[in-house]
Amino acid sequence: MDLAALAIFRAVVRENGVTRAAAKLNRVQSNVTTRIKQLEDQLGTPLFTRDGRRLVLTPAGETLLPYAERLLALADEARHALKAGTPSGRLRLGAMESMAATRLPGVLARYHQSWPEVTLELETGTTDRLIERLREFEVDAALIATPLAGPPDAEVFDYVRVYREDLVMITPRGHRPIRAPGDVALSTLVAFERGCAYRNYVEAWYLEHGIRPTRVLELGSYHAIVACVAAGAGVAVAPRSVLDLQRNADDVAMHSLGKSGQIDTLLTWRRGHFSPALDALKTALLEHAQSEAEARARGETTETTRTAKAEGLPTGA
Repeated sequence: MDLAALAIFRAVVRENGVTRAAAKLNRVQSNVTTRIKQLEDQLGTPLFTRDGRRLVLTPAGETLLPYAERLLALADEARHALKAGTPSGRLRLGAMESMAATRLPGVLARYHQSWPEVTLELETGTTDRLIERLREFEVDAALIATPLAGPPDAEVFDYVRVYREDLVMITPRGHRPIRAPGDVALSTLVAFERGCAYRNYVEAWYLEHGIRPTRVLELGSYHAIVACVAAGAGVAVAPRSVLDLQRNADDVAMHSLGKSGQIDTLLTWRRGHFSPALDALKTALLEHAQSEAEARARGETTETTRTAKAEGLPTGA
């Protein structure tokens, strides 16, 4: 069935015959008759029966009519939404657990308030898993860490940089300062399963210095990872934003990885599959990232001023 045939069928019903329907649609009568016959052949059943000079719907025609009305209404709604650029419909979003736990709740709450016509579905996974879900059209967009090898294939995906994560190494409290893998006193790395971009980065950091963790303990949540590190089971890496929300973060020590720990978070989607709903989400994420950066800059300025005053230094701009 195509929408044009359904529109002709509906017009014949509404106008009580082929002649008036043809005039309404600005078609010749023979064309209307032919299209109705083609629709009947496609469905394998007659849609009209003749009662004298009138066309009367058959039981099959009666059954089809409400479906035709709904399909044509949905088509009109889709055309209107695309023309107006109004976010609506379903948006399937994938995200790393760190994003789902920290920045996304507030962003998605405001997004839902602004665009209630969008049905948002969220799933979490590792960066590698989310890229594969995008490739298979199983999610519409994903928030991923920049892979160790660089951004996803530009021939398949588009992306925009949204956040910059500060990845830190966490150890039990009292651990000596860490400037290189040789400073790590514990031989076990506590991490997510393979496919986690942050795990790839820390394993590469070890290898750059010719070192490998003796073993890797794989866990499925940051809460469990932090708890294991606090108990002395090993060391781990995590975004600082996650640790800011962990209740037991005071039981571990954080060690900066410097530039090696500066990892961009990307909003990624299949090339050619950008929608008004995704565009609205992209705008919301970029605005949130900007407000975060401004707040961080104000905090750094306040701290600099506080230090300067304590040391008796000038505080002018």
